[in-house]
Amino acid sequence: MAINHLSPPTGQMADNVIGFARALRAAGIPVGPGAVIDALNALQVIEIGNRADVFTTLEAIFVKRHEHALIFAQAFDLFFRAAEEWKHMLDSVPLPDHARKKPPPASRRVQEALSQAQMTETPQAQEQELRLSVSDKEVLQKKDFAQMTAAEIAEATRAIAQMKLPQAELRTRRYQPDARGLRLDMRRTLRGSLRTGGDIIDIHRLGRIDKPAPIVALLDISGSMSEYTRLFLHFLHAITDARKRVSVFLFGTRLTNVTRSLRARDPDEALASCSSSVEDWAGGTRIATSLHSFNKLWGRRVLGQGAIVLLISDGLEREADARLAFEMDRLHRSCRRLIWLNPLLRYGGFEAKAQGIKMMLPHVDEFRPVHNLSSIEGLIEALSSAPAHHRSLIRSAA
Repeated sequence: MAINHLSPPTGQMADNVIGFARALRAAGIPVGPGAVIDALNALQVIEIGNRADVFTTLEAIFVKRHEHALIFAQAFDLFFRAAEEWKHMLDSVPLPDHARKKPPPASRRVQEALSQAQMTETPQAQEQELRLSVSDKEVLQKKDFAQMTAAEIAEATRAIAQMKLPQAELRTRRYQPDARGLRLDMRRTLRGSLRTGGDIIDIHRLGRIDKPAPIVALLDISGSMSEYTRLFLHFLHAITDARKRVSVFLFGTRLTNVTRSLRARDPDEALASCSSSVEDWAGGTRIATSLHSFNKLWGRRVLGQGAIVLLISDGLEREADARLAFEMDRLHRSCRRLIWLNPLLRYGGFEAKAQGIKMMLPHVDEFRPVHNLSSIEGLIEALSSAPAHHRSLIRSAA
């Protein structure tokens, strides 16, 4: 069936399809103008009154990845549920299972995308928005996550997803062909000389292979960190999506490995999977117990090959004793760099008076704030650069 030679329809149906495609793009599904034309042509050869046929047709054209199917189903239901001619068919026409079920993780994002796609603004309003965008972004960069509104948190989440993620490279012991390498590739050089009767004309060289350094994140999800946890998870999801060697653990009163959950492409689905797998969300804090579990069960698995550890916690330990210092020292000796990210550093006069913080500070390489977008950008720069010593900062904080 060749539908590309049909003339695309016009009128209300065409406007609806174009608006629906615009909403899908806003929700994160890549839909180009060619797909919109194919959809308009395909709708001419099916029964337009059959909701299931329309759903299947548009899904086949607009959805190219498995993870986009849930978002498409939710967007289709929200966009077309007001059509009066389809209301009586919802109970009689069998729809696919993923079209009947609401995907809770992406529902809020799809609703926001639909509302944005259906809004029409005057040129004066757009010009005013452009004038305010620069100053608003400057304020948002410095604003504390705990003081943000729901709209500002959504904007901060989008900004985190668009940040340039760390690309620190770790030099390995393996070699690969490299014209500027310092090591002679004797095998390729001699093999090339066979073509010239034994005369060596081209000298081949080898260079070291650089791989992204592994990142291991230990995120505190206790009650005192609840206002920052979600945005930190968005940042860790962005890192996990861009890098393969990332391991994420959540801890409160116990340790939970959520590395597999954060590998989902959709961020809302990944965070929903994390929350369902954690039993001690926004509870107490047992840093020593959690670090002991990590060092004993996971240290040798994920800390090899020069891993960088991000410890995200306020350090308010319930049971601060010598065991905490021992586990921190063991963690520090097992990794390449140990970076402690503490939201309490947002206060200018911060002093390490808590017993747990005093025990943890001597065993970290860097002690950095992480409470706004600016501090996260500073962390990205630190991860992308060579290891630096910040003992002076640690001594001043202590």
